[in-house]
Amino acid sequence: MATLISVQNHEPFITHLPLIYREADGKLIGHIDKFNPQALLLQDDAPITIIFSGPQCYISPSIYSTTQLPTWNYIKVHITGTVKAIHDAEAIKESMIAMTAFLEQPEHKYVLEPNNPKMEGALAYVIGFEISMASWEGKFKLSQDKKPQDIANAKAELIRANQESVAAFLNRVL
Repeated sequence: MATLISVQNHEPFITHLPLIYREADGKLIGHIDKFNPQALLLQDDAPITIIFSGPQCYISPSIYSTTQLPTWNYIKVHITGTVKAIHDAEAIKESMIAMTAFLEQPEHKYVLEPNNPKMEGALAYVIGFEISMASWEGKFKLSQDKKPQDIANAKAELIRANQESVAAFLNRVL
């Protein structure tokens, strides 16, 4: 899941979308609802920033074996590049099939078929796009400057906190 950021007239447009990496040409590909205001900005080699977020959580000093201050651990990747719209329906269809196959790994319990009638209808409402990456930077803080036991404790806390926060959120909304 990526956060796409475009800017027009000093106004940011932000959308959260799944993207996949196309190995054949090293580009990220995705699709967006054509009625999303950001869709108009995803063409003509427009600049774009993408953020991928990994796990994150508050780290209490109580998990460390030494005296520390509270902190936050996280994993992020920032990518800059340019984006171009894909208008060819067959290319969009191929990207949707590739994305589904990637996201269905490893069991592949569902296969999106090229002749799926629902996909044909969806093509009228989406715009495909590809992103050429210019730069990327990993940003992470994982208590890596701590003792090995404290690193292990922070890792366990990151896993525990993310599982519990997802469960708590889902229990509130569902």
